[in-house]
Amino acid sequence: MQADRRVLAVLGERFSFLEGPRWHGGRLYVSDFYTHRVLAFDEEGGHETVCDVPGRPSGLGFTRDGSLLVVSMVDRRLLRLVAGELREVADLSHLAPWHCNDMLVDTEERAYIGNFGWDSDADPEIVPTNLIRVDSDGSTHVAAEDLVFPNGVVVTPDGRTLLLSETFASRITAFAVAADGSISDRRIWAEFGDPGVTVPATVASGLPLPDGMALDAEGALWIGDAAGPGALRVAEGGQILDVVDTGDLSVYAVALGGRERQTLFMCASPPLLQTNPAVDHRAQLLSCRVDVPGVGLP
Repeated sequence: MQADRRVLAVLGERFSFLEGPRWHGGRLYVSDFYTHRVLAFDEEGGHETVCDVPGRPSGLGFTRDGSLLVVSMVDRRLLRLVAGELREVADLSHLAPWHCNDMLVDTEERAYIGNFGWDSDADPEIVPTNLIRVDSDGSTHVAAEDLVFPNGVVVTPDGRTLLLSETFASRITAFAVAADGSISDRRIWAEFGDPGVTVPATVASGLPLPDGMALDAEGALWIGDAAGPGALRVAEGGQILDVVDTGDLSVYAVALGGRERQTLFMCASPPLLQTNPAVDHRAQLLSCRVDVPGVGLP
C-alpha cells in the first residue's frame, strides 16, 4: 500500500452530512442529510439546491430521460423529481425495517436500495437486513437477504456483476446479475476482518468500514471508510492499493467523475460516533485527480 500524496481541493464545507455523490451531466449531485437538500456542484465548487426532501435524502440516481431519483430515508420511499416536484415511485417501508440509505440505478431504470436494518440508537447490536430492488414499473422486491448494513452499490460495465458494501461487516460482497435484474451467486469480493457484533465495537475495531464506492477501469474500488481517515483504493481480495488521506475526517462516499472520470469526489465528515452531524455541521466535499478513470455504474 502506498499512501496518496495528492493535493486535495475543498469544493465546499460546513454541510451537515454529505452522501450519495453521483456525476451526471457535467455536475456532481450529492445529498446533505440534515438540511434535507439535494445539491448539484460544478467542478470549482459552485453549487445550488436541486430539491428539498422532508424525509431526508440519501441515495441518488438518474433515469434514461435524465430525471433524478432520490431515496427518502426516514419515510423509506423512492421519489422522482418531475417538473420541480417530488413524486413517489415506491413505498419501501414494508421491506426496509429502518432508514433507507444508498442506491444504484442501472441502465434499465432498476433501483437497488440499501437500508440500516434496525435502530442503532436504541440497540447497538447489529441486525442483518435486505437489499431492495425497485423495477421501472415501481414494483418492489427483496433482491437479497441477510446483509449487514447494505450500503454502497456499483455495477460492472458489462452489467453482469453487482458489488455491495456491507458496512458493519467490514466486507464487500459480489452478486451475479440476471437479465431481469435479480441477483444470485453471492460471494465475498473483499473482507477486511471480523469487526464485532455491536456498532461501537465495529467502529473501534480499526478495520475499514466500506460505505459508498466507485469502480475504476482496472477493476479496483475506491471506497469510503466510515471510521478511517480517508478514501481507500481496494483490489478484489481486500488488498489496499492506495489511500487518499483526509486528516481528521472520514470519507463516507466517493464518486469518479469530472473530465474522463478521473476526479475522485469524496464526501467527508468526522468519524462515526464522534459528533452529532444533525447539529455539528462539519462535512466537506473534497476532490483530487486519480490516474485510473471510473467505469460502470454509478
